[in-house]
Amino acid sequence: MPTTPATPPEPPYHAVIFTSLRTDVEDGYAEAAERMLALAAEQPGFLGVDSARTPGGLGITVSYWRDEESIAAWRAHAAHAETRGLGRREWYREFQVHVARVERAYRFAREHGAARFGGRDPDVS
Repeated sequence: MPTTPATPPEPPYHAVIFTSLRTDVEDGYAEAAERMLALAAEQPGFLGVDSARTPGGLGITVSYWRDEESIAAWRAHAAHAETRGLGRREWYREFQVHVARVERAYRFAREHGAARFGGRDPDVS
């Protein structure tokens, strides 16, 4: 999983926010997660992903997509559907999915001692 935030294009675009709590079952999970990330990255409309898990076990994955049609196509992908089924049966105790249209986005990065903003400065909304 990347260690830097995804950099989607200028809005609008869509975000799928997947929050989860895992079971204790590890068998096949890491491999399936890597496979799904690689497969998602090949799909038309995929823009990037951010993912993290807290020490307490809360996982948050945000995938970015060009439009709702791209999200629907990914949801309908056979390998993704099969892996979602495994997740329900084996790997997840609980999860939620939120789909949102991103209207505004901004970024701050400190690079070589200098700060720079991308997008609209959050202090001027």
